[in-house]
Amino acid sequence: MISRPIILASSSPRRQYLMREVGFSFTVEKPDHDESFPEELPVEEVARYLALKKAEQFRKSLTQEIIITADTVVILQGAILNKPGNRDEAIDMLTRLSGNTHQVITGVCIMSAEKELSFDDTTKVTFKVLTRQEIEFYIDTYKPYDKAGAYGAQDFIGMIAIERIEGSYFNVMGLPIHLVYKHLINWV
Repeated sequence: MISRPIILASSSPRRQYLMREVGFSFTVEKPDHDESFPEELPVEEVARYLALKKAEQFRKSLTQEIIITADTVVILQGAILNKPGNRDEAIDMLTRLSGNTHQVITGVCIMSAEKELSFDDTTKVTFKVLTRQEIEFYIDTYKPYDKAGAYGAQDFIGMIAIERIEGSYFNVMGLPIHLVYKHLINWV
């Protein structure tokens, strides 16, 4: 499909799964980065900013490779819900998402020695009202501490809570694979 080596700079099993499922061969490298961003940056731009920030650390070492980085944020009522630091934060996040519509924005950066492209995709997700028992079962069973907003759409909570999605489901999983595919197959 693509003759150049592809590096997916992500330890996310979901991103790796999506890349494999559309037929890309790639190696995985985990970027060393902090997920800080300027306070004045609009929340809708944070995911793209962080994806580019991750890619920047590979820029000088690129020869023939294409690097792909991504970052996903969950936004509820204008505030970013990052990855929860502990059980209480995860319970708080899912309680806030319960019965509400939120945005999931995934920013992506595709970079080679001669070219760079950054983009993002937005999906609106509506949750049913969750019980405390459902929230605690999910957190205790799935331990979603590595997930923005404390949930994975492909997990139990996504299966029982998501009532409506406007946009790409795969974006909610962490990678708008339809856009990555479109851009990669046209990469020169």
